[in-house]
Amino acid sequence: MLIVAVGVNHRTAPVEIREKISFPAHALPDELQRLYSYEGIEGCLIISTCNRTEIYVTPREMDDGLNAIWNFLSDYSGLDISEIKNCTFCHTLIDSVRHLFRVSAGLDSMILGETQILGQVREGYQIGLKAKTTNSVLNTLFKQAITVGKRVRTETGIDKNAVSVSYAAVELARQKFGDLNGRSVLVVGAGKMSELTAKHLVSNGVSGVIVSNRSYDRAEVLAEKFQGKACKFEELYRYMKKADIIISSTAASHYVVRYPDMCELINANPEKKLMFIDIAVPRDIDPRISKLPGVSLYDIDDLQSVVDNNLSERRKVAVKAEEILEEELDQFLHWLSIQLVVPTIASLRDMGEQIKQRELQRAINRLGDVSDREYKVISSMANSIMKQLTHFPIVRLKEYAVTNEGHLYTKILQNLFNLEVKGEAAEQLNTVRQEKDNYVNNGKELNINQLHSGGGQQ
Repeated sequence: MLIVAVGVNHRTAPVEIREKISFPAHALPDELQRLYSYEGIEGCLIISTCNRTEIYVTPREMDDGLNAIWNFLSDYSGLDISEIKNCTFCHTLIDSVRHLFRVSAGLDSMILGETQILGQVREGYQIGLKAKTTNSVLNTLFKQAITVGKRVRTETGIDKNAVSVSYAAVELARQKFGDLNGRSVLVVGAGKMSELTAKHLVSNGVSGVIVSNRSYDRAEVLAEKFQGKACKFEELYRYMKKADIIISSTAASHYVVRYPDMCELINANPEKKLMFIDIAVPRDIDPRISKLPGVSLYDIDDLQSVVDNNLSERRKVAVKAEEILEEELDQFLHWLSIQLVVPTIASLRDMGEQIKQRELQRAINRLGDVSDREYKVISSMANSIMKQLTHFPIVRLKEYAVTNEGHLYTKILQNLFNLEVKGEAAEQLNTVRQEKDNYVNNGKELNINQLHSGGGQQ
């Protein structure tokens, strides 16, 4: 019932290390089975993305779990265990749970509040389920982590504001045009930034894509990706009449979109409304065109300003997200504590059932020939006595399980009734208690204070 997490991410290791510890999706089932076969491992799951690899296991002993993961990673990557220890983080129990919740909520990502990681957590869980390397603890943990990720985004809106330059362009386009459905975009230049911005616009409703580039072949390649149309560079202004949004990102050292030409275009089309997004440095578009009627112009600084403002907003709502995480963490620890006393409860019930059956059979033997009705009455009475005798010890044990004395009551009940319980439930419950105390005294309070002082976010 213990939980251990070991991982590597963009903060703990450079890319040359991360790529050696990365797991392609097609290899995960076999690798999970290999890790699952290590002694002392009762369940395991792996999350592997371009920026992180995280391994979650439920071991019989903490040290067994850590050693199994380090040996597994060493065998897989070819790196020395000492090197792996130096570039990985290690979390146990409470810290493991809280870390996974933060990952799922997008609070541990390079881009605060990003949404893609939630799907990656879900995918890792589904692969583990199919590989049959999970158990009840990991199943409950990952289901709750996915719920946490959804809840944080729904209640805080942390993923609503654009925090990338390319997506900021979409936000500005929405402000100008409202609904982007049916709008057209003209992409000037066939670079990566232009492509990414166009991709975001298309995914948000823009239907027509025209690409213009000095190399017509490159324009055709990019246009094909969006099922759009390529146009020659000298035809730029003719096709501009058909567009609503113009994105420009070329390597030119001079203005590509010139003021005199735009004056001519606007004079000929006075009702035309155009939005220009100039991502190039040096700028592609003459800034004077922003004074023309119906024309709005945004350069890279404008887009970055949107990003900075939105990132500031995400940091603010991240405080609320952390509070949600604390609520969910308490719920999971409550569930886990009760699970740890289940073997003791099962053993008490088994003992009661054995006594009931033995004494029932002894009574029937003494009574001799009894009718079916008499047998049912006697059996019902014996069953009722057994249930009533064990009811309150079971109820009280569940109540005490979530307190600091839960491990003591578990051990006392085992000793009082001479119960044979598999595993070390009382010891593991004590471990949970100790980690909760340490977390409250050294981690949670500091973290909450840090959040309310405006810090602690990446």
